[in-house]
Amino acid sequence: MNPVNNMTKYSLRSWVLVLALAPTILVGILLGSYFTINRFYELEDTLVEQGSNIIEPLSIASEIGLVANDREATKRLLAAAQLNKSTLVKSIAIFDANNQLFVTSHYHKDFEIMRYKEALNTLHKTEIEHVGDSLILRTPIFSTGPSAAPANYDIQTDDGQLLGYISIIINKERALLEQHRAAVAAFIIVLIGVQLNLLFTFRLVKNVTQPITEMVRVVAKIREGKLDARLDGNLIGELDLLKRGINAMAGSLSEYHDEMQQNIDQATSDLRETLEQIEIQNVELDLAKKRALEASRIKSEFLANMSHELRTPLNGVIGFARQLVKTPLHSSQVDYIKTIERSATNLLGIINDILDFSKLEAGKMVLENMPFGLRETIGDTITLISGSAQAKGLELVVDIAPNVPDNVNGDAMRVCQIINNLVGNAIKFTDSGSVMVKIELQSQSEEQVVLRCDVVDTGIGIDESQQDFLFQAFGQADSSISRRFGGTGLGLVITKRLVNQMGGQIGFTSSPEKGSNFWFSLPLGLGQFQIGDSLPLEKLKDKTILFYEPRVLTHAVLSRQLKQWDTKVTHHQHIPSLLTTLNTAEAPYDYVLLSCHGFSDAGQLVSTLNLAKTKTDCLVVLYDCQEQDALTQFIRPNADVVLSLPVSEHQLARNLLYPPMEYDIIAPVTIATPAARQSLTVLAVDDNFANLKLIDTLLSELVTTVVAVNSGDEAVKQAKTRTFDLIFMDIQMPGTDGISATKQIRQGSMNRNTPIIAVTAHAIAEERELILGSGMDGYLPKPIDEAALKDVIHRWITRPKFTHFDLHTLNWDLCLTQANHKADLALDMLRMLLDSLPQTVTTIQTALSQNDHPVMLSTIHKLHGASCYCGVPTTQRLCQEIESALKRETAVEDLEPEILELLDELTKVESAANQVISQLSAEITDDQKNGLL
Repeated sequence: MNPVNNMTKYSLRSWVLVLALAPTILVGILLGSYFTINRFYELEDTLVEQGSNIIEPLSIASEIGLVANDREATKRLLAAAQLNKSTLVKSIAIFDANNQLFVTSHYHKDFEIMRYKEALNTLHKTEIEHVGDSLILRTPIFSTGPSAAPANYDIQTDDGQLLGYISIIINKERALLEQHRAAVAAFIIVLIGVQLNLLFTFRLVKNVTQPITEMVRVVAKIREGKLDARLDGNLIGELDLLKRGINAMAGSLSEYHDEMQQNIDQATSDLRETLEQIEIQNVELDLAKKRALEASRIKSEFLANMSHELRTPLNGVIGFARQLVKTPLHSSQVDYIKTIERSATNLLGIINDILDFSKLEAGKMVLENMPFGLRETIGDTITLISGSAQAKGLELVVDIAPNVPDNVNGDAMRVCQIINNLVGNAIKFTDSGSVMVKIELQSQSEEQVVLRCDVVDTGIGIDESQQDFLFQAFGQADSSISRRFGGTGLGLVITKRLVNQMGGQIGFTSSPEKGSNFWFSLPLGLGQFQIGDSLPLEKLKDKTILFYEPRVLTHAVLSRQLKQWDTKVTHHQHIPSLLTTLNTAEAPYDYVLLSCHGFSDAGQLVSTLNLAKTKTDCLVVLYDCQEQDALTQFIRPNADVVLSLPVSEHQLARNLLYPPMEYDIIAPVTIATPAARQSLTVLAVDDNFANLKLIDTLLSELVTTVVAVNSGDEAVKQAKTRTFDLIFMDIQMPGTDGISATKQIRQGSMNRNTPIIAVTAHAIAEERELILGSGMDGYLPKPIDEAALKDVIHRWITRPKFTHFDLHTLNWDLCLTQANHKADLALDMLRMLLDSLPQTVTTIQTALSQNDHPVMLSTIHKLHGASCYCGVPTTQRLCQEIESALKRETAVEDLEPEILELLDELTKVESAANQVISQLSAEITDDQKNGLL
C-alpha cells in the first residue's frame, strides 16, 4: 500500500495534535520513569545501609554471649536493638556454628527463613536476601581470641574462628510506600506537562489548522464551480498571504470561466455548423460509396462479360487450330497453324494476367492450401518455359538446396505462376549467358518452412533511376523496353501481390548490363505425408560415373546432386580431357553423362557417343539444344537415355536407377490414331455456332452419340424427351441461360441426376461459385482443352458410387478436391491415413487410460492434420473439437465421451477406406494403362 495514500487519510488537525503531543508525552514518560526508578534504587540502598548499621554492631556485641553461652544477656541485647528500631526491624535471631537457633529477639513463626541455607564456612561478610516485602541480612560472628571459643566450635575461616551468625529481618513497607509516592509524583508531573502541552497545542490548532481547514473548504467550493467563494478574516503571517492568493486565484478563475463560457458558446455554434456540413458530407460519401459499389459491380460484370466475349472466339481459334493439326498437312502449314495457336495462347495469357490483376486489386483472389511436391512442381514449371531458354541458347539452371523439404502445403498453381513470371522475365531480358533459379531453406518450424528463391540472370539489367517503376501496373523499366520486348507490364505486379498475399516478401537487385537478381521468400506449410513415390537412392552409392558438362553452373549443380548420392564421379569440362579418359579407361563406368555442348560438329559428337557407349551400359545425354534434327539423327540412335535440361533431381535419379526411360523431348508431329470412343450419349449446349461446332467435333471423337443444341430452351426439351449420360451446358445464352436451364432440368425431366458440366468463358471466382451453387456438377473453362475434356468425361462417367457408408464418414469427392483432383494422390493420402490408424488408435487409448494430456494433444493434432486431406469430415470435426479443448487445458478424462466417439468414427473410417481403396485401385491402374490419367 502506498504510504502517501495513508498520510492523506488524516487531517491536518490530527497531524498537529500527534506531532505536538507525542514528543511531550514520550519525553515526560522517559524522564518520569528515569527519576522514579532512580528513587527506587536510592530507597533500597538506604534500607540496606540502615540494616547493615544495625546488624554489624550486633554481631560484634553478640560474640561474648555466644562464647559464654549466655542466652539471656544476648536476648536482652537483641530485644533492646529491636525496640530501638521497632518500625524497621521485624525480628533478630542468632544461629550458632551448627546453624541452630541460639536466641531470638522474640518468637517469629517464620524464623526458618532467617536460617542460612548454605554451608557456614561460605559466609564471610554481610549477605542480603529479598523475601517478599522483607529484607533479610546475615552477618557472621567471629571469635576475637583463640581461647575464647568453646571446644565444639571448630569452624575456621580466613577471618578467624566462626562462632555463628546473626540474621535480621528488615521491614520494606516504608520503603515501598516511598517508592509509590515517588511514582505518583512523577505521574502527576508528567500529567501536568501534558495538560500544558495540550493547552498550547489547541491554541496552535485554533490559529493554524482552522484557517487551513477553511481554505480547504473554499478551494473545494471553487473546484465544484462556485467561483464566488472567498476567505474572510485576519490571519497570522504566511496564512494571510495564502488567503490573499486563494482569493486572487478564485477571482482569476471566475474571469477565465466567464471568458471560457463565451468561447464554448461560440465553439458550440461553430460545431453545429460543422456537424451540419459533416452530415451533408456523409450523405455525399454514402452516395459516393453506393456509386463505387455500383461501379465495382459494373466492373465485375464487365470483367465477366469481357472474359466471356474474349474467350469465346479464342476457344474457337485454339480448338480448331488443334483440330486442324490432326489433319494431313505439309510442314509449312503445320508451322502456320502452330503460329496461330501460339498467338491465341499468348492472347489468352494476357487476358488471364488482366483478370488476375483485377482479382488481386479487388482482394478477391482465393488461395488454396493443398499438399504438393515442391521439386516436381518447380520441375514441371521450368520444363514449360525451358523451350524459350533453348531458343535463345541460354543456360537454364535449377539449384534446390538438399535441406529444402519436398512435401509442403500451399497453392501450387500460384507458386508456379510466381516462378513462371520471374523466370519468364529473366529469359525475356537475357540475350546471352544464363538464368539460374536457386531455392534455399530460410527457416523451419514444426509446421511451417520459409523458402527463399533467387532468380539470377545475366541480362540487360535495370538502371537505378528506373527501378522504382518496376512493380507498377501496366509499365516496365522504360518505353523502349516495352517496344523491344513487348508485354503488358502486369507480370511483376501480379507476382508481388501474390507473394504478399501468401505472406511472403519480394525484392530485387540489378545493375545495367550485368544482370538482375529477383528474390522472394515464401512461407509454406510442412506436409505430413510424402507426395509421390520414393526412390531407393542408396543403390547409387559407390556407382562410378563419367560426367562431362562444359558450362560452369550446370556442371556445379549436377555435380552436387551426384555427390549427394555418394557416387564416384569423374568430372570433365573439356572435350580433349574427356576423350583422353575414354581412350585410357580400363574398367567400364556404371553411367556416362554427356552434355550436347562443346562439340565442334556432329561427327565429333557421334564419335564421342560411340566411344562412350563402349565404356558403359547406360549412356545418358543431357540435351537442351534447339536443333531437333541433331537430336533425331545423331543423339537418340546412339544414347540409352536422353534427358532435357534442366533435369530435376528426381528425374535424374529415376533414369539412373531404371534405365532406359521415355525421352523427355518434343516428339515430331504425327497424325494420332483415333482412340476407341466410349458408348455414351452427351448433350452439348452453346449459343455460339463456332463453339458449338468445336465441342461437337471434340465430343464426336470421344463418345458415340452427341446431341448439339444452340439454346437453353432446346436443351430443356431434349432433357425431357431422352436420357443423357452427360450434359455440357454453356452459361451465357439469350433467353433461357445455362443456370435457368439447369434448374428446369433438375426440377422435371428425365435427367434429374445426370451430371451437368458448365462450359463457360467466365473466369471470376464469384461466377464459378454461382455456377457450382446452381445445381451444376462441374466446371470446364474456355478455351476447351481436349485433355481437360477427356478428364471431365472420365471423371463423371466413371465416378464411383459408394453406398456402404455415410458420406460424412468418408467423402471421395471431397477427398479428390483436397488432393487437387488427382486420384492417385488422393488414394496415396487415404492409404497413409489407413496405415497410421492402428498406431493412432492404440496411442489414443493408452493416453486416455493414463490421462496423459501431452501425448493426447500431440496425437490428436497429428490426426487432425492428416484428416484435412483425406475427405473425412466427421473425423476432422471431432479432432478439431478435442484439440481445441485440450489446448484450453481441459482434462483428458473430461473429454472421454468425445474421444470414445472419435475412436468409433475411426473404426468406420478404416472400413470405408478399405472399400474405397480396393474399388478404386484397380480402376486407376486400368486407366493408367489405357492412358486416361
